[in-house]
Amino acid sequence: MAAPLNELVRYVESAESPDRAEFTTEERRVLAEIHARVGAHATLEELLDWFAERTRALSPCDRYSLAFLEDDGARLVSRYTRAFYEPLRLRTGYAEDVGVGTLPEVLARGVPRIITDLAAYAVHRPASHSTRLLVQEGVRASMTCPLKVDGRIVGLLFRSARTPDAYALHHVRLQLALTERLSQAIEKTWRIAQLERANRAYLELLGFVTHELKSPVASMLVEARLLLEGYVGELTADQRRRIEKLAAKGEHLLGLVHDYLALAQIEGAELKLRRKIGVDFLTDVVQPARDIVAPQADAQEMTIEVQTEGLLPSVEVDPQLLRVALVNLLGNAVKYGRRGGDIRVTVVHAGDRLRTTVWNEGLGFTTEQREQLFRRFVRLDSPEHRQRSGTGVGLYTTWRIVRLHGGKIDARSAPGQWAEFDFELPLGPTVPVP
Repeated sequence: MAAPLNELVRYVESAESPDRAEFTTEERRVLAEIHARVGAHATLEELLDWFAERTRALSPCDRYSLAFLEDDGARLVSRYTRAFYEPLRLRTGYAEDVGVGTLPEVLARGVPRIITDLAAYAVHRPASHSTRLLVQEGVRASMTCPLKVDGRIVGLLFRSARTPDAYALHHVRLQLALTERLSQAIEKTWRIAQLERANRAYLELLGFVTHELKSPVASMLVEARLLLEGYVGELTADQRRRIEKLAAKGEHLLGLVHDYLALAQIEGAELKLRRKIGVDFLTDVVQPARDIVAPQADAQEMTIEVQTEGLLPSVEVDPQLLRVALVNLLGNAVKYGRRGGDIRVTVVHAGDRLRTTVWNEGLGFTTEQREQLFRRFVRLDSPEHRQRSGTGVGLYTTWRIVRLHGGKIDARSAPGQWAEFDFELPLGPTVPVP
């Protein structure tokens, strides 16, 4: 029988303000060396590579990693990993929403955490995907220290060992002393790199939207209006109806372009939630989204089938934002789907929530690629995915919209066969998830 969770996890409240006198001569020498050399490394990787190598003999360490809090503290993203074994399953770039496992307690208390037996801990926290991957690597003990700058937690440093019960209070105090000297240098180095990446991504996105979307859509609308105004002759009732629908879809697409431009402000973008009471989800969200994507699906000889299970209650949501979210998911289903394949949208009333699933035949994605989903400006890196044009914004926008409604989103796939995205929404208003 697995040990109780409180025997496997220790929050070290008494480890603050370590006294240098308790450290050995070698430990004090390393602390002084870090203080003198911490600014001499140009990149985050160089700094942490040196640190991992230099401190390995002082404290059990088969694996060392750093993760930053991103997206206003909603997500923890791994930005550095150094392991002294192979193979790695939890790699740099892995992202997980905060709220899984016992990390929220670490962040709330601002104190270190020790897990004495990670395999037993995984039994208590089966939803923690990162824990399962670490156990598969052979990791059995973990020490987590908050990375603090000016009193605020900006990330977490993880030190791991492949033997259970590897860490004691002395190891925690030493790690805190080491981290104290690293924190500001790490955050400064990281922020500079982050700003450089954000600036490059913004310029790429802005160029894509301007040249690939905005001009053609605007030109299409001009042509549609000329037809409606009779410049090339009278239209039949059916022709007018079809062109009016074309113009309406073009207006919506042009609105999306402006939304993406606003989102591309990187740090300053905000999505405004405008809830409406009594929204018919099928009529106000699903059907309009399907109509918008239908021409793309028809061009690929795909069918979009909408299914419901039971009676669907009205919801209190922002239908316009949710149409954007569903259009993004359906657009991806067409873009990465198999020509002539099926796309299914299923809406289910599940207790106090409404669950929407978008399934398609097609490329899908691997377990490793799943870790990259829902992140800003990130596209899956494979030859098949690179052949399909995209900005890496759609899934991130959808993730933000769902969380803004207090919901959650997930994805599953059988690579090369199918992919499935689903999001759940509360029926009524809730506090948005940050």
